[in-house]
Amino acid sequence: MSFCSSFFVRASSQLLASRRSSRSAFSDTSHLPQGLAIIRDAWRRRRCVTNVARAYLEPIGADGCAAAERTDVCAAGRRGPRRGSRKGPGVDDILIGKGERPVHLLPRYGNRHGLVAGATGTGKTISLMVMAEGFSRRGVPVFMADVKGDVAGLAMAGTPNEKIQQRVAQIGIQGYTNEASPVVFWDLYGKAGHPVRATVSEVGPSLLGRMLEINDTQEGMLEIAFKLADDRGLLLLDLDDLRALLGFVADNRKEISTKYGLISTQSIAAIQRALLGLEREGGEALFGEPALDLKDLMRTDTSGRGIVNILAADQLILKPRLYSSFLLWLLSELFENLPEVGDLDKPELVFFFDEAHLLFDDAPTSLRQRVEQVVRIIRSKGVGVYFCSQFPDDVPNEILGQLGNRVQHALRAYTPRDQKAVRTAAETFVANPKLNVAKAIAELAVGEALVSMLQDKGVPMPVERTMICPPRCRMGAITPDERTTVRAKSPIAGKYDTRVNRESAYEILGKRSVSADAPAARPSAAPPREAAPSQDRAPRQEPAPAKDESTLGTQVSDILWGTTRRQGMVEAMAKQAARTVGSQIGRQILRGVLGGILGGSRR
Repeated sequence: MSFCSSFFVRASSQLLASRRSSRSAFSDTSHLPQGLAIIRDAWRRRRCVTNVARAYLEPIGADGCAAAERTDVCAAGRRGPRRGSRKGPGVDDILIGKGERPVHLLPRYGNRHGLVAGATGTGKTISLMVMAEGFSRRGVPVFMADVKGDVAGLAMAGTPNEKIQQRVAQIGIQGYTNEASPVVFWDLYGKAGHPVRATVSEVGPSLLGRMLEINDTQEGMLEIAFKLADDRGLLLLDLDDLRALLGFVADNRKEISTKYGLISTQSIAAIQRALLGLEREGGEALFGEPALDLKDLMRTDTSGRGIVNILAADQLILKPRLYSSFLLWLLSELFENLPEVGDLDKPELVFFFDEAHLLFDDAPTSLRQRVEQVVRIIRSKGVGVYFCSQFPDDVPNEILGQLGNRVQHALRAYTPRDQKAVRTAAETFVANPKLNVAKAIAELAVGEALVSMLQDKGVPMPVERTMICPPRCRMGAITPDERTTVRAKSPIAGKYDTRVNRESAYEILGKRSVSADAPAARPSAAPPREAAPSQDRAPRQEPAPAKDESTLGTQVSDILWGTTRRQGMVEAMAKQAARTVGSQIGRQILRGVLGGILGGSRR
């Protein structure tokens, strides 16, 4: 043994002899001679000078080892941190706040879903903004609805003040600076953001029936109409197409009833009236083309930060069924179209569902089962879903059990309903012996929350009473001029601003009921489709024939190539072939778990 090694052994032996209070501290080595036990323990410490120096500073535990050097599981059953295990937060972990210790959301468990609950005015929106900023900084795109108008503040840097600086120092946030996040604004009505649209075929009969608030019998008629359109390759783009289809079903109800089931004209009329109500509320803005491309929700900016997609919902929330059905459709599109990716280091997209109780209010059992299926499986597609509502029991138990990351703000137990919600919230957390959860929920101040996040190996941490971090953005609404500036810098500026009309069910069915020289007028106030040609076809200028000219060549040309008032046979066949595979099997459209077209966003 070298001189250096001998010195280390002697030094360690003297240290152990001086700090050992009793022979019980070495109970696991009592079967060995004292000298061999000391040499064995000292040899464990001789790896480097740092370990020896640390041995002088760290207390010796009951197992005779320094705390930093305890092995995972020794032969005698002693436990300690495993070599290579996490001893602190990672660089990419999202700091949520601080209780007895800092509380982090681990990005690799960001797709295990979550819940943010609490009474009005307790700070739920701030928690959502902190999470959204954290995911964005780590390159994860985010989608969230702005119900009150204050979430739009993510697009602007915050203003420092004394209270924020005090909280930053109290929590110990490193490198805190006020900054904006990359934001893209969306709006169903196209006023406060880029228009977001879907075709009637993509939405499907189930969600459309929920938007229209029709009963089960009427929804059955809608199912028949969609099945007929799918079988015959009729594409339903907007509400005019759906109206034309319903009229065709009513006119041919005897023939259709033989194959698809009994058609009730009363139910068809009720659906038509519901469509009028949806139009009156502005719902027709949702349906049409260009339809939303999911890739535009999953962008990053040039610096690698995830773009935060904010849906302006301050007006949309006034139509609760339309609001919840649209978000559910968007979630189902992600579910149907994204590939399986398994567990990643961070999610592909994080989806915040604000006012989640609207999704489940009066929802039939079948819809709840479908939502549960989506939540269960969409995790493996790299999407994390975070529900936000006042009470945790607003979310059904079968879905609540899938939410691993939880933030519970204050609940005021003034009514029996509130007291039940408090008990439910307390029972859903991992118990902390130092904390009375039910009592703490009622005592939480604004900006405080009970937090439990998934930690290593997906194990939920014991609940912590946590002071939530302040966001780095503006905590408030933005001005119209600021919104316009952000929209002008959008990476998708101009892509969705102009509505496109192309041939669909309205034109195809119209040819069967009217002559080519007198096409039916569209019932809506929108301009006729001839006035808004599709982008892949420019209107042709046809020379006016003489009054008495009616040759066979002109008639054949009109039939094959069309005129300015109607399309020709060649063009119609080409477009029809583009929508179908060319066989009877290819004409059938496949629909997913929530009734939307599989791969519909790419049609």
